[in-house]
Amino acid sequence: MPRIDAPTVAEHHRQRRASLLAAGRALLADGGAEAVTPAAVGAAAGIARSSVYQYFSSSSELLAAIVEEAFESAAARINAALEGLTAARDRLDAYVRVAFELGTGAEHRMFDAIDPAGLPADTRERVDALHRDQLAPLASAIRDAGAADPHLAAALVGGMLTAAARAVALGADPDATLEGLIRAVHEGPVPERP
Repeated sequence: MPRIDAPTVAEHHRQRRASLLAAGRALLADGGAEAVTPAAVGAAAGIARSSVYQYFSSSSELLAAIVEEAFESAAARINAALEGLTAARDRLDAYVRVAFELGTGAEHRMFDAIDPAGLPADTRERVDALHRDQLAPLASAIRDAGAADPHLAAALVGGMLTAAARAVALGADPDATLEGLIRAVHEGPVPERP
């Protein structure tokens, strides 16, 4: 019988799953998606490969769990940044700032190594749903700011966020890029109110 290092079996399982996910993130960052295998993750976490299969049945399931956890973490950061803000412009700016930080962070760059086609179909659907949920506060702020076509404006802001993150990855100054992005959002798809 394996030793339980937690007050309850449920807590033990939660801790082991968290250890496996942390090891998987580290392997993903260092070696790309191919490095995230049950054997490698188990070794990095100090857990026998056979025990890894109690939590994740395959490499794609491990990658899917890492991606889902990252979306949930990002959503929590966005929601925390928006907490207590009521003015549409304040919410829009806070969203863009946090999304820019997330998009230019090392964790986001490591996800570029994951081919979505390699994830199970149900995971791709879940990631799409998480992405829509993550964009909901942006769409709400844009609508409340008076955009004539909120859906188009949200798509344009999303595209600008992606372009800004790419510019930083290619060497642009992050602070100047963020300020340029905020200015472009204000002067572009979301009109200034008189």
